[in-house]
Amino acid sequence: MQILPHGAWPSPLDARLAAAHDGRPEYVGFVGDEVWWTAPRPAEDGRRTLVRRREDGTEEPVLPAPWNVRSRVLEYGGQPWAGRVRDGRTLVVFTHFADQRLYACEPGGEPRPLTPVSEVGGGLRWAEPRFPPGRDEVWCVLEEFTGDGPTDVRRVLAAVPLDGSAAADRAAVRELTDDRRRFVTGARLSPDGRRAAWLAWDHPRMPWDGTEALVAEVGSDGTFGEPRVVAGGPEESIAQVDWSTDGGLLYASDRTGWWNLYRDHRPVCPREEEFGGALWKLGHRWFAPLADGLVAVVHGRGAAALGVLDPETGEVVDVAGPWTEFAPTLAVHGERVVAVGAGPHSAHEVVELDVRTGRARVIGAGHEDAVDPAYYPEPRVRTFTGPDGREVHAHVHPPRHPGCAAPDAGPPPYVIWAHGGPTDRSPLVLDLEIAYFTSRGIGVAEVDYGGSTGYGRAYRDRLRGQWGVVDVEDCAAVALALADEGTADRGRLAIRGGSAGGWTAAASLAGTDVYACGTISYPVLDLTAWATGETHDFESRYLDTLVGPLDEVPARYAERSPVEHADRIGVPFLLLQGLDDVICPPAQAERLLARIAGRGVPHAYLAFEGEGHGFRRAETVARALEAELSLYSQVFGLNTPGIPTLELVR
Repeated sequence: MQILPHGAWPSPLDARLAAAHDGRPEYVGFVGDEVWWTAPRPAEDGRRTLVRRREDGTEEPVLPAPWNVRSRVLEYGGQPWAGRVRDGRTLVVFTHFADQRLYACEPGGEPRPLTPVSEVGGGLRWAEPRFPPGRDEVWCVLEEFTGDGPTDVRRVLAAVPLDGSAAADRAAVRELTDDRRRFVTGARLSPDGRRAAWLAWDHPRMPWDGTEALVAEVGSDGTFGEPRVVAGGPEESIAQVDWSTDGGLLYASDRTGWWNLYRDHRPVCPREEEFGGALWKLGHRWFAPLADGLVAVVHGRGAAALGVLDPETGEVVDVAGPWTEFAPTLAVHGERVVAVGAGPHSAHEVVELDVRTGRARVIGAGHEDAVDPAYYPEPRVRTFTGPDGREVHAHVHPPRHPGCAAPDAGPPPYVIWAHGGPTDRSPLVLDLEIAYFTSRGIGVAEVDYGGSTGYGRAYRDRLRGQWGVVDVEDCAAVALALADEGTADRGRLAIRGGSAGGWTAAASLAGTDVYACGTISYPVLDLTAWATGETHDFESRYLDTLVGPLDEVPARYAERSPVEHADRIGVPFLLLQGLDDVICPPAQAERLLARIAGRGVPHAYLAFEGEGHGFRRAETVARALEAELSLYSQVFGLNTPGIPTLELVR
């Protein structure tokens, strides 16, 4: 056992290895008897490809580079593909990221466009494609820009002909609904094909604030009748809607304070846990009805298990296995359920459950250890006490190395991780970016601050009007508690986050003296600018609930914005930004840099061409990790070998 200071432990997990494993499988589905999903390709400019698992168990990509199966609807995207087998022929439709057109192809063939290009604003975008039975068209959510501004947009349900007649003719796209509602999800057809159900909501609500479930009659010619609201409202979030195989309406509602499942408006499993979540991407699925009346569910409290629910008894039987977290993507076929699961010692992988036997197994994207698992952290689920005695949930990842220990010279440095969203949470899964730090002797604590999902609506609503206050306080409470108990070094605490987590990191540096440095990635920094046109439509009114309506509390926007208080930032920081980011654009970061210039605060700014909101390219992820580690090494006085020195300017 080597005795080396924290931060000086040699690790086989370098930044490039961590970057090569970035991303996870998404959007599982069945095409005939085969399981398909989208998969990340960090080394191929961060594109996502479509993967099929043949019946003999082999995996193969369906589309070569540069095809990129990814939708930009709502900017965060959504289900980008659908497939079917008819008359022995496989057909898949997908959205290509570069032009956002919908394409159709047969495996091995060349994709052909189904939708036209629009030169107006962000163009035409498509998500949640589905094949209605008996029709030669695909039904989708259409997002159509009507002008050059980010909020010049309309969204409808639309039918795209499969014969390619709409490839150059927008008029050939048949609209199924009008655009009275600002946001819609994809339609789910009842088993008899006579009714369609979907979700809708309007500004200023976000989907976790309040949505409505709509149902419309579907004519024999494929036209929709006038939709009617059947559940939900301004203060009730319906996370998902679907149909049971016998025609019952299923939906997940938080009317009791928890997203629970309902069948024909009756609760089927009332519990203080979540059977739904935050609808950041169209096509998220937390439940999927099975042919025998049972329902596959992703559910839990502060975590998400995969189970099978009997609506008659309310009993849920969970899958046995190493997975402690399942993503909101499900597909069912007969007695087969496919999901994406992970755990503290394994990354996300495609899991299949045989409902008849109860046996679950990995069938795709199987986890392979990048290094000896002895270098992975052993996380601890903790609950801390925040201001006013409130609970704050966190995952603590102490340093861990099989061949190194620190001398008896005090506790290790710790980095507090603030997740994005902020209406989201940190899943307890193997993350090689965390292991990159812990295997070198630097601890990590992921904080599910007030406002996070997974703990009920009351916990989620703590952030209403309090963004920049509760999140900052909760992260500080965890950091200081770790220091007080001797787990972390009080003088060597850092904070990091991306997107909304970048906001929390910046606000923490400007508003507290807890941290010695911080890493701020693609952040919100200027609330007033963000609320007046400097972001995309989906979140353009998000601050109404997070902070308060701008016209009612304008002073609050200035009071909380880090860009307005650059003079309060007195510790070193690293700022990371994608130059193609339209959610938190570079202007936000550049404004902070202009106001910090000349103040003598050591800092660095790394901007990446070709990257948007969140980094996808392997070289970007690796460069960002090395820069972050170099920042901590310099500020904490660590002797971290083998990384380029980040140049800090004043």
